Amino acid sequence: MAVLTGLEPQRVFHYFEEIAAIPHGSTNTKAISDYCVAFATAHNLRYAQDDLNNVIIYKDGTIGYENSAPVIIQGHLDMVCEKDADCDIDFEKDGLRLQVENGIVSAKGTTLGGDDGIAIAYALAILEAEDIPHPPLEVVFTVDEEIGMFGAVDLDYSLLKGRTMLNIDSEEEGYLLVSCAGGITAAGHLPLARESYGGTATTLKVDGLLGGHSGVEIDKGRANSNHVMGRILYELSKEVEFRLTSVKGGLKDNAIPRCTEATIILGTAKTDAFSLDTFVSKWNDILKKEYQTTDADIALSIVNKTEATTSHEAFTAECTKNVISALYLSPTGIIGMSHDIEGLVQTSLNLGIVKMAENELICSFAVRSSVATEKEELVARLTCLFEDLSGYVTTSGDYPAWEYRQDSPLRDLMVQIYKEQTGKEPVIQALHAGLECGLFAGGLPGLDCISFGPDMKDIHTPSERMYVDSVERTWVFIKEILKRLQ
Repeated sequence: MAVLTGLEPQRVFHYFEEIAAIPHGSTNTKAISDYCVAFATAHNLRYAQDDLNNVIIYKDGTIGYENSAPVIIQGHLDMVCEKDADCDIDFEKDGLRLQVENGIVSAKGTTLGGDDGIAIAYALAILEAEDIPHPPLEVVFTVDEEIGMFGAVDLDYSLLKGRTMLNIDSEEEGYLLVSCAGGITAAGHLPLARESYGGTATTLKVDGLLGGHSGVEIDKGRANSNHVMGRILYELSKEVEFRLTSVKGGLKDNAIPRCTEATIILGTAKTDAFSLDTFVSKWNDILKKEYQTTDADIALSIVNKTEATTSHEAFTAECTKNVISALYLSPTGIIGMSHDIEGLVQTSLNLGIVKMAENELICSFAVRSSVATEKEELVARLTCLFEDLSGYVTTSGDYPAWEYRQDSPLRDLMVQIYKEQTGKEPVIQALHAGLECGLFAGGLPGLDCISFGPDMKDIHTPSERMYVDSVERTWVFIKEILKRLQ
């Protein structure tokens, strides 16, 4: 039985629930792309689908709008897949388990995918409707936005004639986004050498963190579990000899990591005065005090301990030191604030993923800046650090900043409509997060674009939730915008 039945707007929530039933994490978008194509076919609408799984659906203008300039409606098909430790969902195969409580939609144990499933649901409901006045529509669904905007990077922009675009990929009602940071993914690679090392195997864990979007929440002062683990390991190295055997933390480079584990071998030469339990208790208290306001549930713990002293395959002393240095010395969080827009983060980075490959450790960073040279400088700093540690850095997914447009008829119209509908002024805002608008603006010269959306909280975490009343108000807002774009 459908969970969202009865919520308004009914067709929007109908399509959102259908989307949620289809696995659609980044790189796993074939099924959701084919779903959109099947929708277009069923409604006799022209479409284009490329090899990446991007989809464009076209619909003629309604009566009286036949000769109006086309309008682009845009969102992305992929979602960030994060889940609680005890959740058994397989994001490659399973749909989400939606729930509604007190006017809030969420998913049991996982991210909701409101970012950006709600955009797809809005667009399909508009394409389906026969009673919504609108100009010719070019509805663009891109893929792999969450891991580098790869769909928008390679989209064939010659398929689009519109120069007015509604990007429904923001999470705060009443905010009209008009500019965003550019970004790049930087991966630091450290070679790993191993040798036999005797001692007690123990796994340390940093968890309980809030996490969040590495752009939108980077200014909230939340802990980064990968960076915290680097600090803990460095402090431990000052008290006792040990070697690392593994480190892993985080799932997405653009999500602030919530959990990191490191397995160490405590050397047999440790002094009798040293107690790992005492060390962990001390630093657990320190972390809780430091993050009592921004990340109150942070916890350092021992999750596995082998008492027997045996020989293990561990990182060499040099590799152990290099890994700790990479985790602890890599810049993280806010690097600089804007001097032009009050309260706007200008440059930041997030060590989102630490994982082991066969012979190397990989640290993946989401680097963001509204100043291209500062973005380049951060990549250079990372390169300098990793090369000094006998490693190297690779980059991918470079995308440009979306620059503020002084003259924007679309912005003026949306401000006017919002004031009429709510009696309030919308907030015109630049965003320290990557949006596909920058790529579209580069591919479509003269593009007039605004990004907006309904209220959602804690995106990219299992606490993600979407507010029903805001979805409905935003639906009314979108319909009025289309009606006036004649």
